[in-house]
Amino acid sequence: MRREKGLLWPSLALYILEGLTPKEHTVKIVEEELERIPFEEEYDLVGISCMTANAPRTYQLADGFRGKGIKVVLGGIHPTILPDEALQHADSVVIGEAEGVWGKVLDDILIGNLQQKYSNPNPDLSIYVPKNFDKILRRKSFNILPIITTRGCPYDCDFCSVTNIYGKKIRHIPVENVVKDIVASGSKKVLFYDDNIIGQSKYAKELFKAIKPLKIKWGGQATISLINDTELLQLAVESGCMGLLIGLESISEYQMDSMKKCIKNRDQLKLALRDIMKMGILVHATIIFGFDSDTIEVFEDTVRFLIDCKISSVSFCILTPLPGTRTYENLLKEDRLITTDWKYYNNRTVVFKPRNMSPHELQTGNWQAKKDFYRINSIVRRLSGNIKHAGIHLISNITYIKHVNSERERIRILDKELLTSCQI
Repeated sequence: MRREKGLLWPSLALYILEGLTPKEHTVKIVEEELERIPFEEEYDLVGISCMTANAPRTYQLADGFRGKGIKVVLGGIHPTILPDEALQHADSVVIGEAEGVWGKVLDDILIGNLQQKYSNPNPDLSIYVPKNFDKILRRKSFNILPIITTRGCPYDCDFCSVTNIYGKKIRHIPVENVVKDIVASGSKKVLFYDDNIIGQSKYAKELFKAIKPLKIKWGGQATISLINDTELLQLAVESGCMGLLIGLESISEYQMDSMKKCIKNRDQLKLALRDIMKMGILVHATIIFGFDSDTIEVFEDTVRFLIDCKISSVSFCILTPLPGTRTYENLLKEDRLITTDWKYYNNRTVVFKPRNMSPHELQTGNWQAKKDFYRINSIVRRLSGNIKHAGIHLISNITYIKHVNSERERIRILDKELLTSCQI
């Protein structure tokens, strides 16, 4: 499915499906942001994986294929959360993970008995799934290998839909299978797609020890709690960790406490971030604007803190009430949703009425925060905290400047489509 333009990392879901498909079937993988969809070819079955923001495009494609008499199966986060909606445009929906049900889907297709819904909440992750690494690595992705080692997240944040698809219990791919994938790919650059690579420290330590001899460079996502385990942090560095995405979400101490963060105040957070960066790890933080406690001052205050911490890069997101989350249910109950047109649910667009500012102020404030953080003087100031990877720091920041510059016109369009008619 087409995703927002920007830094496009390799998708893994379709390649896992290909590995789960028996060899007697022919599989063609198409990623729309990189290539044209060959509608003119003949298919027995079309499978489409999608998130909420590209659900409208997914439904358009599904309707087109079904109009030609081709069976369509939908999967991914959005069809998992809203399977009945997805079934209005598909013959079948895979709810949750495909492992444990994909073989059944194919068998049922062959005998003409395709079911509307398939689900296996506890698939066996110990079975090795082969992948076509030549296809994965030939994309325009800097030759970076995507790997998933864990499923599930115990935190169950109000605004996050991860637990809806993977559950609250952390489950693991066997370490030997992870190593097998890396060795088979031949890649020396790995991006772990886990929501929290250190979610279970015992497994993470075993993993880091196993990949250390491979001499790879890797990045991934982790919580700030990494700083509480010095052995784990050291093993991460020794195994080749170059950068981590750390979900700060907010620097508000009220918000930190409400989200049950392990660090409760800014001083502790600043020290923790600096200790991680002293180990030579680039930190890419994520910030979310739009919480009910946020006021108009939050943008400038947040940027000032992040620059002072010398964070290498930041994704500034707008709180998005994804369907299936408590945030969505609460805003729906309070009649604060501006739209349920899923194309706007992309973490970059205001789709609800904030508590302490207008939708326009939230949209422009998020853009101003990006603009201020990625000013040239800010990039230079933060360089001293990322000197070990100065080249990566500079290149990534310059790339983000281009994104900031392209945002102004998008906001002008959004004002006309969504925002200016809404009041607090």
